[in-house]
Amino acid sequence: MKFSRIPIRFSRRAITVAAGIGAASALAMGAAGAATSSPEVRASGSLSSAPFVERLALAPNIAGCLPHAGGTVAIFPHNENDTMIVSVHGMPANAEFDLFVTQRPTAPDVGLSWYQTDIDTGRDGSGMATVQGIFDQETFTAVPNANATLKFDAVHQFHLGLWFNDPQLPFNLKCEPGATAPKVTIFNGEQHAGVQVLNSSNDPAGPLSHVHR
Repeated sequence: MKFSRIPIRFSRRAITVAAGIGAASALAMGAAGAATSSPEVRASGSLSSAPFVERLALAPNIAGCLPHAGGTVAIFPHNENDTMIVSVHGMPANAEFDLFVTQRPTAPDVGLSWYQTDIDTGRDGSGMATVQGIFDQETFTAVPNANATLKFDAVHQFHLGLWFNDPQLPFNLKCEPGATAPKVTIFNGEQHAGVQVLNSSNDPAGPLSHVHR
């Protein structure tokens, strides 16, 4: 997996206004202009089609503990692969999160999942990560070996999910109503993560399904 830093900034006001008037395409054009001006994106290949930008949704119970949390995904298709930028805001300060590409958006039933990157927040509770790979309508997982114990044909993964890296943090924030101990999930490198905080459930088809190279 190749990671690169892209000097691009998403204004919260611009995101809010664009989403409010249904002008995500205008936001994408602005982001594309900023991204294509950077040497890193030019080195990855010119954009093969328009970038796709979409807001992420709060996972269940998160609105009660992090009412100002949110996130945005922007996917820039190139001829050979895609650049995906995920930004978050309104999160706990200096916290770690784990981003996955998933078959379905909402935990615990997310289906096949693929670990992509960590996202760390700063003192203001915002953070951003950039990943390069196949993040479009062609993204899939398969186990075609007829002799394998587990085997299946191509299964597309078009959704995104973001999890707390530390199970204790959402428990302390009271993001798990009624829980007497932190809920532990498998969604980090050590398979010892917290609950989901953001996902792409506001888009039934999933953001990756809208991207074409």
